[in-house]
Amino acid sequence: MASQWARGMCKRCYEYSPHTVRTRAAGWARRMPCTPAWWDALTAHLATHRNVFYGADTLAHTARFVIDTGQTDPHDLLTEARRTRPWLGWLLAGFFHTHDLLEAPADILSSRAAVRRERRIAAVPAPLRPAVRAFADVLVARRENAENLGLRPNQLKTIEIRLDTVRDLALHLHAKGHTTWAGVNAGDLEAFLARNPARRASWLAGLRQFFAHAHRTGLVLHDPAAAMQAPQPRGFSGSTLTLDEQRVLYRRWRAGEGVLPHEAFIGLAALLHAATTTELRHLTLTDITTASRTVRFPGRSVDLALDDATWRALEACLTHRQALHTDNPHVLVTRLTRVTTPRRRSPHPRQPRTGRPPPSDPALYAAAHPCRRTRHQAAHRGPGHVLRRNCALPVAL
Repeated sequence: MASQWARGMCKRCYEYSPHTVRTRAAGWARRMPCTPAWWDALTAHLATHRNVFYGADTLAHTARFVIDTGQTDPHDLLTEARRTRPWLGWLLAGFFHTHDLLEAPADILSSRAAVRRERRIAAVPAPLRPAVRAFADVLVARRENAENLGLRPNQLKTIEIRLDTVRDLALHLHAKGHTTWAGVNAGDLEAFLARNPARRASWLAGLRQFFAHAHRTGLVLHDPAAAMQAPQPRGFSGSTLTLDEQRVLYRRWRAGEGVLPHEAFIGLAALLHAATTTELRHLTLTDITTASRTVRFPGRSVDLALDDATWRALEACLTHRQALHTDNPHVLVTRLTRVTTPRRRSPHPRQPRTGRPPPSDPALYAAAHPCRRTRHQAAHRGPGHVLRRNCALPVAL
């Protein structure tokens, strides 16, 4: 059995490396009877502009399509792809047009968005429609100006959301007997926003833009949405642990008896040092300074001095790493993310390894060894979600 070193990376980092796309492209290039002239350019495009797995699969589908059709000309290949594989034709069209292999067509997305905007404007009652049409033209003009100036323009979807809000407001006001925008007051807007409190902030953003435009153009003498607010809760809004529960967990992790090393270090780092799961997952050996007992979590600019309990838990994790004989540079290594270093007289692959600490709890053991769980089981929350979710341990300090 040949050993794969994975370029010194763990399984997750190796799979998300652009090397996967280039390897897949080289393999299919040898299998195709005639490699297209644009094959290397497509490989570089997918490696830099698409997810690694998506890019590798796209290369495989494109190579199979070239082999089946025997076409390498961009125009003929794109015509056949649009007829038999529309999803692949859309992707190839973007690549061919970006790299000047085909002439760029008319702006299809803008024309489709214009049709959708016109459909929303047509749904507005006739007496209130001219103001909505003028507002839509202003939003489109602002988008074009932002593109010309190199700024961040509003997306076409954002403009459609704003028109959806104004259209629903117009239908609501027309049902109440309003035929002009001049008679709209804050009470009418509050009645409209009360229909869906969860969408208040989004709806109010659209109403502020519309009535600001109406006030500038003289359609209304007073902006009824200027003084309205949409308060939103700030800070952590999830479930938290009580102080007694936190003390119980702290004593358990500090003692370290019958506790997996990963569990103790993750819990103490999140409880005492507000470490997020992203920081813990990307923590490597180079981030640890043993002499000063400090750790620099990824994304932080200063070294963090660890207390005695957290440092002992970290040392237990490092000891656990040595037992795995891994080249993975990360501190938290499991059976799924380790890369085994060949050893002399290594046991049979199916022979269970010895020296692993006994599990303190079956659920925690499954969390620390995700390869023993199915994908359906891993999707549910459990003790292992602390390594999957991008948030700190929910505690109330």
